[in-house]
Formats: sequence, structure tokens, C-alpha cells
Amino acid sequence: MSVPLKVRSKSGRSGGKGKRRAEGRAMAQEKTVGLLFLVARRVVVDVLSFLVFFLLDLLDTILCYLFKVVDFFVENEWTPCYCSSGSDAIISSGNIMVSEQGRMKIVCISADKLQLEDISDTLYSRPSIFSEISGWTAARVRQIKGMEEAGRSNKAPSRDRRRNGMLRSRYRINSTIVEMLQGKIGRQMDRLLPRWSDCYCSKCTSWVTSPKQSLYVRANGLKEPKEKEVTDVLFIHGFVSSSVFWTETLFPNFSDDAKSRYRFLAIDLLGFGRSPKPADSLYTLSEHVDMIERSVLNPYNVKSFHIVAHSLGCIIAIALAVRHPNSVKSLTLLSPPYFPVPEGENGSQYVLRQVAPRRVWPLMAFGSSVAAWYEHISRIWCLVVCKNHRLLDFLVRLITRNRIRTYLVEGFFCHTHHGAWHTLHNIICGTASKMDDYLEQVARLSCQVTVLHGADDELLPVDCSFAVRSKIPRARVKVIEKKDHLTIVVGRQKAFARELEEIWKPCS
Repeated sequence: MSVPLKVRSKSGRSGGKGKRRAEGRAMAQEKTVGLLFLVARRVVVDVLSFLVFFLLDLLDTILCYLFKVVDFFVENEWTPCYCSSGSDAIISSGNIMVSEQGRMKIVCISADKLQLEDISDTLYSRPSIFSEISGWTAARVRQIKGMEEAGRSNKAPSRDRRRNGMLRSRYRINSTIVEMLQGKIGRQMDRLLPRWSDCYCSKCTSWVTSPKQSLYVRANGLKEPKEKEVTDVLFIHGFVSSSVFWTETLFPNFSDDAKSRYRFLAIDLLGFGRSPKPADSLYTLSEHVDMIERSVLNPYNVKSFHIVAHSLGCIIAIALAVRHPNSVKSLTLLSPPYFPVPEGENGSQYVLRQVAPRRVWPLMAFGSSVAAWYEHISRIWCLVVCKNHRLLDFLVRLITRNRIRTYLVEGFFCHTHHGAWHTLHNIICGTASKMDDYLEQVARLSCQVTVLHGADDELLPVDCSFAVRSKIPRARVKVIEKKDHLTIVVGRQKAFARELEEIWKPCS
């Protein structure tokens, strides 16, 4: 009786091992199939991305000449763009490029000021198939010409190449700037009027007739708080947004206790919403921070304050905290666009590739790539969409029978191409070389730092927030599951309002 039992036991064990082997082989096959599927999908996306962006490169080149012709007939002057070399574009726009300790800056000449500003080289240096081909051809022609002249003059070709433009020229400030400035004095209204491709509605142009050029501020509370314990909270929105991103989501959901203790100040950044959109501004980081000081901190007598910022606004918030180290009580950053630059990389170009990777999928990456790489296609967007934001708002209300709140339309569509284009490049890309130093300075401050990020954010990866914590060890990072770049606030405004109140209590 024992023998059959032993035989059955062996067969049972061998059968179990065979079953496990079969399951292992099935799992291995599933992994192989899944890996092949991922590789195939990556290949398909790469091929589609190449074809789509090849066509977009061609379209943007055509639009460049088309806009020049239309601008000439409508505005009676050629409008410079950044498709030509950086120095030529800047000089033709009324600015002089200079070099200061190896860093590119320009002398910005407006109707009433002359200042030195940092600009991002991604404004005029965005490699594309057509630019690389034309650039290689032009460089080869200049090289041959330089060698011929060098042979005739027995001089080194390298010097001739410099003389003939192989290397970017450097311009020094001279007396011609004074003449240019004098020519612009008295023409301020010409620089303030919107272009033919911009919106002319009263909401977008109300700042033109304002005697005091300052940001549009939505304040919840008295302008001069009577109680000493009232603390200010400054809200800074992200790219192509406005103060309604906060006032329509968070402001109604704060508790009565918070409304009695805090004064909420939400601003429209320079170039967005109802704030000024000057055509002679380069929308650099210093200009944005200066306008916040002039429009909010000084007139509202803000002494100490909390900052809540989203996306691009996080960079401005960090710069503001560095400029006012003893005034900031807490810093709450939502989806900060911080990409540590590897050693030896060009910072602005590296960040441009991270934010706008020239891929058709995911859709957020495709949209950011089109906005960042194509100067004239993005102007088409402003011409078709931003200029007609009132019509779009009406159509949305009509189609949905007024069941959907359209406050985001104002934020997304109330801006000019000039302001959005320069803000995107000069803030996100142009500050790449400064961010490490800024974060290290914030790390030495005593203010509380909280970073929130949506786990499903397809525009800025969660790694950006953890990179911030690597520079600010005390920063608390919280990843919100099943939320993306916008729904980290929109859709969870009540919960986020409670989170902010908990952040502010210890600081108060």
C-alpha cells in the first residue's frame, strides 16, 4: 500500500513542478510580448514625430515670410523675428546685444527706459531640419570664402572666419543707443497699441489707457489690514493662465477663519490676463519680479507673506523669495519646472529639450513642443484662438447651455504672442543656469517649503519636485495620485484649500 502512495506523491510533485515551469514560461512570454509592444510603440511614435515635426518645420518657415509680408502691409514696417541670427534679430528690433563675462545680455530700449536684460538663447537658436541644412550650407560658403581671402592675404583662415561671421559678433554699448532712445521717446502709445494679430477687446487693452502701468491684482480683503495678525498670501499662476486660476477655485473654498486671518492677493503676470502686455518688453525674470514688487508688495504694504505658485510661476516665486529672504514665511510650489542641468550641457537648450521634446505623444508634450519650438505657428494660435476668445467663450456657454464654468478661457486665451513667447523662453529656459543658485539660497532661508506634484503629470515629471528637494533637503514633497498638471488644483480645490491652511498655521 505504501508503494502506490509514494508513486502518487512523486507524480504530484513532478506535476507541480511542471505546472510552475509552464506558468514561468507563460510569464516570460508575456513579458517578452509586452517589451516588444513597448519597443514597437516607441518606434511608431519616433517615426510619426519625425514626420510631423518635419512638416511643422516647413510650415513655420513658410509662415515666417507670410507674416513679414502681412506685417509690412498692415503695420507699414517689417517686423523682426528670431528666425534670423540672434544678433541681427535683436538689433533690428531696436536692441543691442552685449557680452558681459561670457553671458549674453542685451540693452533693452523701451519708450522710457534703458536697461540690461538676460535673454535665453533658445529664442533665436532652436535647431530644426531646415535651419541645420541652411546653416551648414551658409557656414560652408563662408568657410570657402574665408579660405580664399586668407590665401590671398596670407592670413590665418580662423581670423577671416571671425571677420566674416563664422563666430557670433559681440556688440558694445556706444552712443548710437542714445540716438535710438531719443528716437523712441514720445512713441510710447505706438508701442502700447495691440498688433493686428492681437485681441482688441476692452479686457485685453484696458491697461493701455491706465495712467499707472501695474499688474492686475485680485485682492480678497482690505487693502490696508487693520488687524496686525492678518497675513498676506501671494498667488502666482503658471504659463498661459491668469489669477482666475486661483480666485475661481481656491478663494471660495477657504474657511471663514482663514478669510479672517489672511489677505489673498492673486495677480495676472505681466503679459497675461488683464495685466499690461507691452510690445517693447522682453518678459525676463527681473521684469516679472519688478512688476510684482511695484504692483503688489509696495502699494499693498506687504511686509511678510506666504507664496503659492504653479508651474512657471514657481520660478518667479523662488526668485521673489531670494530677493525678499526675510519676508517670505512659506513657499508652496505646485509642479515646479526644475531640471538639473548635467555638467557640460547648455542649460537653456537642455531645459528646452526636456520641456518640449518634439514628440507627438503624449499630447501635453506635443502641445508644449509646438508652443516652444515654432515662433510663427504659435502666433497663428494667438491669431485664431486668443484674438477670438470672446467668441469661444460664447460658443462654449451656448453648446453646454451654460452648465460649464468658462473661467479657464480667460486664463488660457487672454495674452499676446509676443508676451507668451518671450515669457516661455526667458523664464523656463533662460533661468536654467540660475536655478541651482536660487534653490541653494532658498535652502539657507528659514521659510517652510512644500512641493506638490500630480502623479499623472505628462508635462512636467514628478522627478522635477524631487530634484527641488535634493537642493532644499527640508522641503516636503507630496505626490497627488491620479492628478495631472491642472487637476492638481482644478477638481480638488476644497482639499487643496485645507492643505494650504494647514501649511500656513505653523508659520503664523
